[in-house]
Amino acid sequence: MHKLISQTSSPTMISELTKIAIISSLYVIVTISLAPISFGAIQFRLSEMFNFLALYHKRYVIAVTFGVVIANFMSPTWFLDVPIGSISTFLVLIFCRHVTQQMKNALLKIATTTIIFAVSMFTIAAQLTLLFDLPFFYTWLTVGIGELLSMTIGGIVIYLLAKRVDFTK
Repeated sequence: MHKLISQTSSPTMISELTKIAIISSLYVIVTISLAPISFGAIQFRLSEMFNFLALYHKRYVIAVTFGVVIANFMSPTWFLDVPIGSISTFLVLIFCRHVTQQMKNALLKIATTTIIFAVSMFTIAAQLTLLFDLPFFYTWLTVGIGELLSMTIGGIVIYLLAKRVDFTK
């Protein structure tokens, strides 16, 4: 039994799980700390900056998705936000990794990811329209602008951090 446990809990696996847990936790902490502006038709979810980490390593797709799942339980529309927001985040992160994988310029990768995420906010707009009878296109616009702003600020932060921290390891 001891041999089986030591084979499945290699230092590499523990390191990977630790990195995933840290980023997931940071996503949740930032989202919940700023809860009044993290949810709703006009939102500024600064924790979205962690989306850019998925461009550096695939482990962060899982990390951010777990963070979104947990944070979305605090949403007033959690019963839709947990499944729809989480699946949407997962799919958009994979899509962004695919679209940007051949790009060499980090700023271009960040700009592309920012735009893709802003456009993807139609899923949140649809939820809010369904639940609160809000106008879809106006809600998509407001949520998309909030995402664009938070991702732009977050993109600058991650870009500067990436100059000091190797997120690929």
